[in-house]
Amino acid sequence: MPDRPPAPAAAVPAAAAQASGPGEGSAAPRGASRAWWTTAGRVLSSRPVRWGFVAVAVALCGYAVIRHWSEVRAALASLGFLAAAGALVGVLLALLATMQVWRRLLAGLGSPLPVRAAARVMFIGQLGKYLPGSVWPVLAQMELGTAHQVPRHRSASAAVLTMLLTLLAGLLVALVTLPFLPGGASYRWVFLAAPVLLVCLYPKLLNRVMDWLLRVTRRPALEQPLGGRAIAGALAWAVGSWICYGLQIWLMAIRLGAPYGTGALLATGGFAFAWCVGFLVVFAPAGAGVRDVLLVAVLAPTIGVGGATAVALVSRVLLTVGDLITAAVAAGFGRRSTLPTS
Repeated sequence: MPDRPPAPAAAVPAAAAQASGPGEGSAAPRGASRAWWTTAGRVLSSRPVRWGFVAVAVALCGYAVIRHWSEVRAALASLGFLAAAGALVGVLLALLATMQVWRRLLAGLGSPLPVRAAARVMFIGQLGKYLPGSVWPVLAQMELGTAHQVPRHRSASAAVLTMLLTLLAGLLVALVTLPFLPGGASYRWVFLAAPVLLVCLYPKLLNRVMDWLLRVTRRPALEQPLGGRAIAGALAWAVGSWICYGLQIWLMAIRLGAPYGTGALLATGGFAFAWCVGFLVVFAPAGAGVRDVLLVAVLAPTIGVGGATAVALVSRVLLTVGDLITAAVAAGFGRRSTLPTS
């Protein structure tokens, strides 16, 4: 799953200063505002705050596991091998769909890649998210892409677009699933947000947003705008990835007593919602802890706190295993392509 791109704290004020012309308002208030945002950005992105937040989140998760350990242990025993294996298949399918999102967007930007080459760049580069800091996956993909004649700035643009489109698709999936659950009638007003998200996918607006993000992060502008066909294809793959991630949660949840029909909506929408909120919490590296806590909160009314905690723990492990498997297979593709043919 894609991580958020690096966004230097000082870049936003710099872009704002360039966008506003001379003589617009008082320079002192603008300078004070820029200084405030710069300071706030540096504090939130500082290592003590980021890892302090992770420590608190892990402590809360650990407390929940210890407090409900008897339920968690019983739930883990009830899952069984077949449910875990099926959930892993769902994770692998979701990762493949996410790779296709990135591949479609990269092709729309002018660098089409065959599936094996795209898998090698995407999946091996994704291992960088396990290093401290959020910049490593993007940097790794930029360097790996050069072996396939993909310019570094284009790889970076595709990475940012993949994160943006995946986030929008996840929010849409959550919006159209969670309100249909029992007790979700009071949340159906969130359908009002769906048109706003769909408008954000309009090619002209999405290209403008992307240009702004690139300007803020001081990266080269898009060489060519994305067309509607590329965006629609990438969006379809993104929605497919969320369905597969939901399948992962659903296969484990029904083993612990979740209903088949509404359980599918709960698993898909709940995981998408938890991931998107974790992504938006910018001071948590890769949403660490946030996603797990929210997923437990969404699943607990249906399968209990112990069962929900077990599902969240197993899901975290399966996502890591999925990253390792796809990276290993992609590395094998690269090795086979370099072997001499007789």
